[in-house]
Amino acid sequence: MSFVAMVLLPVALSGGYLWTRAVDQYASYVGFSVRTEEVGSAIELLGGVTELSGSSSSDTDILYKFLQSQELVANIDAELDLREIWSKADPAVDPVFAYEPPGTIEDLVEHWERKVAIYYDSGSGLLDLRILAFAPEDAQAISTAIFEKSSAMINQLSTLAREDAIGYARDELDQAVIRLREARVALNAFRNRTQIVDPTIDTQSQMGLLTNLEAQLADALIEVDLLRETTRPGDPRITQGELRVEVIERRIAEERRQMGLGGGSSDERSVFADLVGEYETLAVDLEFAQQSYVAALAAFDAARNEARRQSRYLAAHVRPTLAEQSKYPERGFLLGLIALFSFLAWSITALIAYSLRDRR
Repeated sequence: MSFVAMVLLPVALSGGYLWTRAVDQYASYVGFSVRTEEVGSAIELLGGVTELSGSSSSDTDILYKFLQSQELVANIDAELDLREIWSKADPAVDPVFAYEPPGTIEDLVEHWERKVAIYYDSGSGLLDLRILAFAPEDAQAISTAIFEKSSAMINQLSTLAREDAIGYARDELDQAVIRLREARVALNAFRNRTQIVDPTIDTQSQMGLLTNLEAQLADALIEVDLLRETTRPGDPRITQGELRVEVIERRIAEERRQMGLGGGSSDERSVFADLVGEYETLAVDLEFAQQSYVAALAAFDAARNEARRQSRYLAAHVRPTLAEQSKYPERGFLLGLIALFSFLAWSITALIAYSLRDRR
């Protein structure tokens, strides 16, 4: 009687349910993995070098969690109406395998885990999915939606990683552009205020003029000395030569004063020297800003190229399939499993009962 109650009766009831009330289900299969394409430099590209590498475990782990997330279930439900698809079998007839609408999102996620089986090989990074539905077209539609949503998520991860990689370099480039613009504006303001393009050029011109005047002064002094030795005192040529020497000396003093080399008041001496010093400071700032801009631009280009070298994408090794025959539920397998566990439960119960009876 115990064998009948614990083994035969459950097996008979389960068999009757599986063959008379359980609705046929169709399976769609899809398999994919996250791949990374690493493109070498321009020289490597000329040689046709392109390396295709496998996915990192972190990317595949993220995708594995995403396939079980409430977000994915809600998005696909909004697109395909999973509640309607999985309730095509009347829940009153097949309450075990059919979904009873409407239910909460938590109920839908729980039923998703029963209908969507995920097989993850951590060694190879391959993800294989089996999706069940009561119509083959519905199962294939769910498989296609899963692949599209997963691909969009991987593309988003790739975009975020690329932005993170070049974000710091872009900030440095923006700061270098601002610094260069400010340096150019300051130099232009100096030129507009002083009406001098380059004080160093004016200084060189004045130094050339001063050298020429000093040479003329030397010639004039020699000429006066010769006149004093070869002519009588009071000769008009001596007076004229001395006057020429005096004029040249005054001109030299004026030029030296303008250049700030001596003579005149301290304020007058410092005017032109201050202009030269201010210009040199602005020129140094501009040169530094230009060099910083060139370095920041090179760093930005390098970071952008490096980010482009590694591109993630979702590669499907099994496209969403369309079933032609119903293979689920696996009635024979399920009935055998129920019979096995029922027999094991009866055996354990019988052993316990005999043990207790022998003790008495």
